[in-house]
Formats: sequence, C-alpha cells, structure tokens
Amino acid sequence: MSPQISVVVPLYNEDESIPELLSWIDQVMRDNEFSYEVILVDDGSTDRSWQVITEASAANGSVKAVRFRRNYGKSAALNVGFAEATGDVVITMDADLQDSPDEIPQLYRMITQEGFDLVSGWKKKRYDPISKTIPTKLFNWAARRMSGIILHDFNCGLKAYRLEVVKSIEVYGEMHRYIPVLAKWAGFKKIGEKVVQHRARKYGITKFGWERFINGFLDLISITFVSKFGKRPMHLFGLLGTLSFIIGFIIAAYLTVAKFAFQAYKMTDRPIFYFGLLFMVIGTQLFLAGFLGELISRNGYERNSYLIREKTGLPVQP
Repeated sequence: MSPQISVVVPLYNEDESIPELLSWIDQVMRDNEFSYEVILVDDGSTDRSWQVITEASAANGSVKAVRFRRNYGKSAALNVGFAEATGDVVITMDADLQDSPDEIPQLYRMITQEGFDLVSGWKKKRYDPISKTIPTKLFNWAARRMSGIILHDFNCGLKAYRLEVVKSIEVYGEMHRYIPVLAKWAGFKKIGEKVVQHRARKYGITKFGWERFINGFLDLISITFVSKFGKRPMHLFGLLGTLSFIIGFIIAAYLTVAKFAFQAYKMTDRPIFYFGLLFMVIGTQLFLAGFLGELISRNGYERNSYLIREKTGLPVQP
C-alpha cells in the first residue's frame, strides 16, 4: 500500500544534520498519524553521509535512499527522488535543517483538501548571507516576469506536490529552481504558496556558489525557450533564418540592379555587400539549426542518465 506522504531529500555532505532531520520528520508523521517514506538522495557525498543513511534505514524501514557515484547536482537528485516516490503527496526539503518538517501537515492539507497541484514555500524571513539572498531576489523577479506565475520564492526547497505532478516533469541542469514553471508547462495550473519558517544553518557550510547564479540565469532562458519552442524549434529558428536570408537577398538584389544600371562601381567595393552576405549566411545557419532541432526533438534522446552506486530500502532495477 502506498504511503500518504513521500519526503524527498537531496543532500551533499550533510552527515551531521541527517539524524536530527530524520528524527524530526518521524516525530511529525507520528503526531499526525501519517504513513510515510523518506527518500534520501546522496549526491556523491564525500563525508560519512551514506554510512549515517544506511544506519538510519536499518533502524527505520520508512527511510530509503539512493547514492550517486559522483556529484550531479540538486536537480539530478530530485529527478531520481521523484522517480522513486510513491506517496500520494510528495514533499521536498533540504537536508541542512533550514526547512522545518513542522510545515508538512499544512502542506499536505493544501494539496489534499484545498486542491492545489503544487504548493511552494515562501521563506519570507531568511537567515541566509547577503551573497545568497540578493541573487535569489533577482531570480524570483525574473522568473515571475517570464513565467507569469506569481510566487515570491521559486527556489525554496520546501514544496509539496501531487504525485502526478512529479511523475509528469523532468528536472535537469539547474531546473529545480523553476519546478513551478515546469509544472505549469505540463498542464498543472493550480499553484499556491505558503509562508514557511526558515532556520539558520546549524551544521556545515552553504553549498551555494556564484556559478549557480550564472547557471540558473542560463537555465531560466532555456526553460523559457523550451516551454515555447521545445517541440517545434523550426518555428523559431526557421522564421529567424528565413527573415535574415530575405534581408540578405534583398541587399544582394539591390546591388545587382545598381551595378547593371549605373556600372559605376564594383559590388564588393560597397560595405553593404558584406552585410548582405552576412545576413544570407546567418539565415542559412539558423534555418539548418531549426531543421536539426526538429530531427532531435522528433527522435528524442535520453537526458537524465545518472550512475547510481547503490540503494537502500528501494528495489534495485536491472
């Protein structure tokens, strides 16, 4: 029988916080009489995280885990965790104890009783350093503008989903920041928000780096493109390529007519000739890019393929 709640926790080098987090989750579930499973995804930790996880799994059958052979990133960990989840409602949270498991009952009710497809946490009062809060504010502003989804905190790790939602989306790159956008794109329109408690980090150091700021911005552009043209790249590249080629062709035609009408100069003596040539070359390349994009889109490819070292508490697939 499937549990009521699956808690998916991606982690990297969080051996100190894992026991406290699991104990806290278990207490919340018992107090509210929820059936549950916790799926920990060890993203290639180099500390004692996996040893701590296996000990916890042996002591509590509700604790299950997947271990990557190397570090793939949070999106990869969530994608694998979603694939393993079986609960009616899936809750995601970080392993650093900055997300409070006490929020789980209300998040569960918002999904099951209020009819939301996805509920995102909003850390209205944050305890992160300014080097993390400023990029987060910029991302949230840009994501609201480009997606049309009114959320204050897209990147909050504490979220709740219907099981159908996590089985219908694919998370890769830095796309975990934009899961509400992926859900909306997949047809899940009822997306809500809940103010949640944010706690100061108790153990270890933040894994946030400036490279995530750059990657997140690029992924925001990617998801905007994919949501509109992912299944029909020729509609964008073909259009731009055709327009560019036509501009270049008009320039070339004008120069040809002018050459034969006036014969006062060579076509190659005029700078506009090279602009026309450039437009025609770029137009051809864009058109070919759209054509190749159509071939890739229609034939498909496997994007999410991760090397899993071992599992505990979960069936091992051949």
